[in-house]
Amino acid sequence: MDFSSYLAIAFYFGILLFIGWYSYNKTANMSEYLLDNRQLGPVATALSAGASDMSGWMLLGLPGALYATGLANIWIVIGLCVGAYCNYLFLAKRIRVYTEVASDSITIPDFLENRFKDRTKILRIISGLIILIFFTIYVSSGIIAGGKSFESFFNLPFSLGAFITLFIVVFYTFFGGFKAVCITDVFQGTLMFFVLIAIPVVAYFNIDLSGNKTFITEITSLSKDHLNIFANQSFLGILGLLAWGLGYFGQPHIIVRFMAIRSSKELALARKIGIGWMTLGLLGALMSGLIGYVYFNQNNMALKDPELVFLKLGEILFHPFFVGIILSAVLSAIMSTVSSQLLVSASSITKDFILAFYKKEISADKQVIIGRCAVVGVALIATALAFLSSDTVLGVVGNAWAGFGASFGPVLLFSLYWRKMSALGALAGMIVGGATVILWITLGLNSYIYELLPGFIASSISIVVVSIWGDAIDKMTREPNENTISDEFDKMKTRL
Repeated sequence: MDFSSYLAIAFYFGILLFIGWYSYNKTANMSEYLLDNRQLGPVATALSAGASDMSGWMLLGLPGALYATGLANIWIVIGLCVGAYCNYLFLAKRIRVYTEVASDSITIPDFLENRFKDRTKILRIISGLIILIFFTIYVSSGIIAGGKSFESFFNLPFSLGAFITLFIVVFYTFFGGFKAVCITDVFQGTLMFFVLIAIPVVAYFNIDLSGNKTFITEITSLSKDHLNIFANQSFLGILGLLAWGLGYFGQPHIIVRFMAIRSSKELALARKIGIGWMTLGLLGALMSGLIGYVYFNQNNMALKDPELVFLKLGEILFHPFFVGIILSAVLSAIMSTVSSQLLVSASSITKDFILAFYKKEISADKQVIIGRCAVVGVALIATALAFLSSDTVLGVVGNAWAGFGASFGPVLLFSLYWRKMSALGALAGMIVGGATVILWITLGLNSYIYELLPGFIASSISIVVVSIWGDAIDKMTREPNENTISDEFDKMKTRL
């Protein structure tokens, strides 16, 4: 890499730091720091949700999987596209309306406590713990991806690359909060989109298709199974890959974007923009892996790490200045997700533990200071986990994605659609869903089917069974004359 590459990356980092400084507000309260007072527009909602969703696995993990094993991984892409669309369609509008109706809840634990009028705070504690555990794992995957990126491009030690990634993300998240995170998401999402389109297009025109060669015949000559969507896949395996889409219903860092939009009426436009961005981006990632497989084989170039195929194509085929932009796009995918997850984790520590149980009144500015300190704390723990992990980026993301999807997905859907769901049912759903995922991974059963599917099913069953069985017990957690959730449920349905 020459000076122009470093210049492009320095300019990118400068923009992120400027956004953090620009968004800094000394007088911010927790609602503004964590949700920007619900003032997010539809374009920002769509790009922020997409950028925070598609982490380093989109530019590293997914192309690497396609490079290594071929189109058999397309079932993940299909599952994600369908799941994201259904998330917008079935959850987004209701969660936006209901969180405002339910005492203006600004976090998922907030919402669950207010939705079920849980005076015991058990729902807040358990949901907060789930967020902290799985998001810390999730953030560590971003640190791994950042370390790999700097290691590949700059020949820097993995540890130094990880710390650079960490510093930039923590800086603008620490100072700017939700506003800074969303502004950077829009910038980063746009950059990611153009790079995901540019690299496979340029790479395609640099493979040898002379004579009677076509891309299909060329890739088939290298591997008969690379274009076979059923290669080495069982029915349960395909079902598990499709089940990735179920995870969308339980991802706090995506759902919080729906909660922050100005009006629920703007979600239809956000859905069109978001799904279009996502579909084209995933297609670009998919084609980068397949085209990279042909390109590197034709040129007798071996890749030690398949997850670097996207980066290596950019490094070889583009001018050094654009190489810097490509690396910036990869870092964008990583940082946009890490920053969103850090903020949600910080909100959980602040709102769901410290402020929920601290008896004395804490001023608004001190609450924000606590939130900022929580950002740093979670980031440091996640970095330590990143150095201890030997898994791939996609593997770490898959575990955390399943944990959230099974713990929160069924709980949120039932809480928005089923009036008779109880607090005990919600508690059972979260615990059973998360425990099933962890047990499935521990027993090695995820080699047969992705752990999210059994976790999601087990959580759903437990919600229904416990809500029906424990209705009488649940009533004991309320005051005798306290209103039930029915009134708020009716208000939500009226506004919908």
